[in-house]
Amino acid sequence: MASFRFTILDVFTDTALAGNQLAVFTDARDIPEPMLQPLAREIGFSETVFVFRPEGDGHARMRIFTPAVELPFAGHPILGTAFVLASPLQLIEIRLETPRALVPVLLERDEGGRIVFGRMSQPLPTIDPYGEQEALLRALGLERSELPIEVYDNGAQHVYVGLESPEAVAALQPDLRQLASFPDVGVNCFAGSGSEWKTRMFALGLGVGEDAATGSAAGPLALHLARHGRIRFGEEITISQGAEIMRPSTLYASVEGSVEDIRRVEVGGCAVIVARGDFHLT
Repeated sequence: MASFRFTILDVFTDTALAGNQLAVFTDARDIPEPMLQPLAREIGFSETVFVFRPEGDGHARMRIFTPAVELPFAGHPILGTAFVLASPLQLIEIRLETPRALVPVLLERDEGGRIVFGRMSQPLPTIDPYGEQEALLRALGLERSELPIEVYDNGAQHVYVGLESPEAVAALQPDLRQLASFPDVGVNCFAGSGSEWKTRMFALGLGVGEDAATGSAAGPLALHLARHGRIRFGEEITISQGAEIMRPSTLYASVEGSVEDIRRVEVGGCAVIVARGDFHLT
């Protein structure tokens, strides 16, 4: 019987039993390829990570699975994996290889050396108008969006719909069956002002109903707000997510550059390790 070590974290929170759950298999070299997706489905978190030896300039290579599909890039798996792998190595920065890009994560530690915060530099997204706006608004039960509805692709595709207030975001009751017909995108509904924003993300086509904290969507949200004049380039925003599913999360995001020259997209947050164990496969 083969045994494989894993770590469970709550990501984008500094409190156990909040944030977005993540499982990290820290040495997946001997896990048979056909078992990766079933393992992620068995665990049932929005994402599960399998760590391998690097192939390039990274410290490690990671593969990311939802219960339904493999993803080329995702935010909370990168942050959580950075906390797990960098802790014993006492690294200030860890570079993680994903199918989309090499992602550096800068780490902050307390006086005892424990990692307390991480900040990743995300791939710069492409931006396009979203072609199914009317159908999407119907599925969400909305008449319009406060900002243009656009899709951002940084390895994960996210479409953004602006609501009039955080209270409207909290009260949203989308038709989940209709949302499942948008299989390739995460649907992000947001509202706020200044540096404080609230968001909810639905990705039923990827095997995730409502996500507790979506790091891959946080950076593009900051960019969306900056491009449309709701925040300044270089301004960090705080994003609240997950309260409606009892997993409150806090994400931090900023974008450097301008509309014509986007130079850097950063997303940060905390994570806490809550469990370690072994998976036994015959």
